[in-house]
This record gives sequence, structure tokens and C-alpha cells, in this order.
Amino acid sequence: MAEGMKGIEKVIIIGGGPAGMAAAIHLQEKNKISCQVYEVRSEPTTLGGAIGIPSNGLRLLQRMGLCDAMMAKGSETSMLNLHSLSGTEMGRMDMTSWSRQQTGFGYLRIRRTDLMEVFLDAASKVGVPIHFNKRLTKIEEKNDKVTVFFSDGTSDTGDFLLGCDGIHSTVRKLHVDPDCAPQYSGISNVFSLIPTSKLPPAASSLDALNATLTSDGMFGISPATTARDIVYWFFSREIAIPTAGDTRDGWEESGKKEVDNLKTTFINLLGDANSLWVDMLRDVVHKTDVVKFYPIFKIPPGRPWSKGRCLIIGDAAHAMPPHASQGVSMALEDVFLFSNLITQHSRNLGTPNSQSLDDLLRSYESKRKARTEQMLKAAERNGDVRKKKTPFHLWANERAISLGMRVYGMVGLDKMGIGQGPLAYDVDEEKF
Repeated sequence: MAEGMKGIEKVIIIGGGPAGMAAAIHLQEKNKISCQVYEVRSEPTTLGGAIGIPSNGLRLLQRMGLCDAMMAKGSETSMLNLHSLSGTEMGRMDMTSWSRQQTGFGYLRIRRTDLMEVFLDAASKVGVPIHFNKRLTKIEEKNDKVTVFFSDGTSDTGDFLLGCDGIHSTVRKLHVDPDCAPQYSGISNVFSLIPTSKLPPAASSLDALNATLTSDGMFGISPATTARDIVYWFFSREIAIPTAGDTRDGWEESGKKEVDNLKTTFINLLGDANSLWVDMLRDVVHKTDVVKFYPIFKIPPGRPWSKGRCLIIGDAAHAMPPHASQGVSMALEDVFLFSNLITQHSRNLGTPNSQSLDDLLRSYESKRKARTEQMLKAAERNGDVRKKKTPFHLWANERAISLGMRVYGMVGLDKMGIGQGPLAYDVDEEKF
């Protein structure tokens, strides 16, 4: 039988994060494919802060039947409020006003642990097996089959392999693109999640993503739960590449000295302005006990994503800075397009117009690379406000952004979809 003529009945998935779980659930439900998920950790990870999911991702979660469960845990925060260091609100903008009209969905901020809880519950309901503590050591392809080997001596064989194991992907290193090295973006995130019961009443009334620019980065704070009883704060700044900690998922700083040093840095950057807004930010930082640190890497564009019967998706293929809130959404789009690829492959088997699996994968890569590189550029543009600035450049930047936000609303650019077109993109409209 010629290559590409065999149907895909079993998919092995390496990585039990959002990309891997979404792939297993969708392929098993829509394509009726048996999926086996292998995760290197001994249990679901508790690392991570709060993830943003805009319109394009929420629409796909709705098609999976998971959006309501996500919305019941997260917080709708489509509004962006810009504050100055003096406490003045300098601008307010709905980031999804137009894309919501096109898709029916806005912008969700949800804790990563809550997001994973929804995925794990859905996987359990459809019978997806998840095998923990599985460290991949070898990948072999033979006779239209792919076999994976693990450090505990076990192995598994399937018709296809999906590498969903993140930016430091073992599937990529071992098989698909061993020469690819993630690049440090120059920016790191420090973040934490805090119950509002510890904070001033103003923290409980937050209903948007609130950004405050400093000379050394951007401070953001947003509700992270439906009840708004937990806030997520982060500080993105330009720093030299870190040398400590696990850069796969970042690491926690819980030692009193380390946390106190970070808190002192942030409070100094907030300056000595006397305003309710800055006072609240100081209080948030003061009452933070554990700080998590995440250096932001990206995958350089133009690298291969597939080899034989193996494809990497999500951050393993196209990790990008989180400044466009597209990490989860890009992974979901990958999953849906791959699912459509399998449908097309099965439909054409044995017909005169049958496309080989290699041809379909080339088409998949072409479509997804155009899309993900567009979002990478947007994320990097948004990252510019995190870079170090002189006091004058900070002042000029604040005024320019404030003016831009006012013009955006006054001229009605939001009603024209300016800047929001990518959020209304529908991956299911792509054809092979």
C-alpha cells in the first residue's frame, strides 16, 4: 500500500497541556480517532498564571462544547484601561467590540489551572487516557506507523504522532527539527494571583485589564475569576536572559528575601505618586506572598513542523510572546485544521484525486505559518511598551497611546474592525 493510503485510526499525543488535551478531545469526538496522551510530569501542572482567550479561541471552545464551562470559571475582560503613574485614567478601549459582533464572543481571562480542569474533565468524559510521568526518549517511523519509546521502558505505536509538548518540545528536538533553538524575547514576566479578600475594596470592582506603564516595563492587573474574587497581576519588563530556574514553565519565588527584593523593585518603579490607583497597586504588591517568574521565549519562524507521520502543534511549533493573548487560541486553531486535514485524508483515500499525507501536511503548514507569523508580529509590536524607556519617552509613549485610544473610539475605527480582524478569523473556513 502506498504511503498516505492508510487511514489514521490512532494518534499518539505527547504533552498533556492545553494543546494536547484539546487535540485529544476534538480528534476523539469529531474524527472518532483513538488518542493516547503522554505527559512528562507526574500530575497536571499547577504552574501558570491567568491566560487570555480572545474571540477566535472562544468560538472554537464553543464548538467543542467547552466555552460555557470556561466562562463559568474565568472573567470576561474585553475592556483595556490605561492608567498613568499619577493614577489618571488615560484611555479606555474595548479590545473585541467588532470581533464580538462577528463571532459572538469577547475576551476571557482564566486561570491556567481552571482551564486545565475543564480540559481534564472533558477528556475524562470522552474516555481519553492520560499517562503521566512519561519521558520520551526515542521516535521511530516504519511501515506507515510511528512508535514512541519512554524512559521507563514502555512504548506505544500509532498511525500518527502529535507533538504538543510546548516550547522546549522533546518531539521537535528528537525528530522533527533538532536544530531549532527557542529564542529569548528579551522580556520576562513576573506575576501572581491574589484573593481580593486581602486587598482594598477597589480590587474587587476591577472589570477590565488595567495597564500602567513605567520606565522599566508594564504593570497589568485583571480579575481572573467569574466572582472577581481573585486578581491576576503581572509585570513585564526587559531584562537580560535569566540563568536560574526551569525555563520550561518558569519558576516560583517564595523565599522571603527573593520576594521582598522583587516587591521593592516594583514599588520603586511605581514612584511616590499619591493616588487611589497607585496606592492600590502598591497594596497588591505588598500583600503578594509568592511571585512566579516566566522568561518569555519564542520559536523562530520558518522552521519545519512535520516529518513523516509526525506534526508539532501549539507552542512546540510557533511559541510566541503572550502580548497578543493568542497562545491557547493558536493551539486550538492548529487542532481544528489538523482535524479537518484528517477528514480530508480519509475522504479521499483510494479516489483519483487522493492527496498524500505529505501533501496535506505541506498545505497545513503553509496555512498555519501565514496565520501564526501574523500573530507573532502583533505580539512583538505589543511587546514594545514593555521595553525600558527614559522618563521623557515614557511620558511621550503614554500620551501617544492615550491619544490613539481616544481616536480609535471617536472616529469609530472599532466599528470598522481596525485591529480586530485577526480575532474574527475562522480556521474552519480554510480548505485543503
